[in-house]
Amino acid sequence: MERLSGLDAFFLYMETPTQPLNVCCILELDTSTMPGGYTYARFRAALGKHVKAVPEFRMKLADSQLNLDHPVWVDDENFQLRRHLHRVGVPAPGGRRELAEICGYIAGLPLDRDRPLWEMWVLEGGARPDSVAIMLKVHHAVVDGVAGANLLAQLCSVEPEAPAPQPIQGAGRGNPLQIAVSGLLGFALRPLRLATVVPATLLTLAQTAVRAREGRTMAAPFSAPPTPFNGSLSRHRNIAYTQLDMRDVKRVKDRFGVTVNDVVVALCAGVLRRFLHERGELPDAPLVSTVPVSVHTKTDRPGRNHTTWMFCRLESQISDPAERIRAIAAGNNAAKDHTAAIGPTLLHDWTQFGGQSMFGAAMKILPRIPISSSPVYNLILSNVPGPQGQLYFLGCGIDSMYPLGPLLSAGLNITVMSLNGELGIGILACPDLLPDLWPIADGFPDALKELLECSDNQSEEPDGSDQP
Repeated sequence: MERLSGLDAFFLYMETPTQPLNVCCILELDTSTMPGGYTYARFRAALGKHVKAVPEFRMKLADSQLNLDHPVWVDDENFQLRRHLHRVGVPAPGGRRELAEICGYIAGLPLDRDRPLWEMWVLEGGARPDSVAIMLKVHHAVVDGVAGANLLAQLCSVEPEAPAPQPIQGAGRGNPLQIAVSGLLGFALRPLRLATVVPATLLTLAQTAVRAREGRTMAAPFSAPPTPFNGSLSRHRNIAYTQLDMRDVKRVKDRFGVTVNDVVVALCAGVLRRFLHERGELPDAPLVSTVPVSVHTKTDRPGRNHTTWMFCRLESQISDPAERIRAIAAGNNAAKDHTAAIGPTLLHDWTQFGGQSMFGAAMKILPRIPISSSPVYNLILSNVPGPQGQLYFLGCGIDSMYPLGPLLSAGLNITVMSLNGELGIGILACPDLLPDLWPIADGFPDALKELLECSDNQSEEPDGSDQP
């Protein structure tokens, strides 16, 4: 068996009927490359072979009433693929709106905790006869953004006729006594771990106070302005998506001397600024996003999730796109430095001490605390590095990929992932707060064009080097 880390378990404890914490991805596939031709039966057989090589797809939760620590992963000895693979038809005309409506419904469905925490939906009947869409949904306790991309990569190959991978042993078995005994040991060691975590936290707070006086901190929680997408969530979800040419994104990056992530944040800022302005709801203060930051290569902690979070200002109050992206880049640099100073393991270490009762109580109490009229943050914004080059998913060529993160406290999540020269943008929200996401999705090409025009103008302006 494998014990969940505190951060893995955090996503179990924070899940509610109106807040399913799943990581999703939509793939648009070209079935003409599948060896022997596409049929659902052939696709299912190929997935069955790959599942044997991916332990995450075969492990389920186990716990004991006497367990004082987090739950564990064990092998599902009664694993059946039919419980996780589903097939539905896309209504005519089979365009992106019809596909997104089905995927939004799927995103709002909770996963069965008595089984491995994933589902795959095959969506047939699209506008093209040789295409099919896939929606993969995995619980956040199993993967974070980077781990999710790695999990997806295990179902892919660089050629359509690649052989199936060799089976890999899973998490193993676990009985209630083992779970309780090992949990007791972990619980007994918590005071020793606390003796390390508390001094590190106090040092971080002191350093943050110094940074705040010097103006070198990330955005503060509860400093975000109210927006239409900050409110009570329902269990329903809606989805929209789009994609951009990575060559254009990199042109903006190079012209302004910023990072791709800075460009992504600037694109979101431009889109949301226009969206809110057209509704007459643009706040004077900058929007604040929380950004998951991968620390997979910087930590030796156990578990499936290896992330920390930083808060970024979208500078949506700035009307000039060039000024906006420069302010965003400067703010992101300060946020990165602040996050690095906090360290990659502090969040992970503190979640080790939380249990289901504590996090459950926090979920009920936090909204009622009159700390501020401002939300903790306005949205979640995530940039996940994607695989490069042409890939084949169980023999089918991947035409496009759209990642979708969960909603946690805020009602809007924008996640991007690059693939084969394209930047896929997935948008997920609560329809009770944002009934129509397509104005946001369709605003990204305009926002990119705006930045391209600014960068072109900037490159044409004389730099004054020939002036006396």
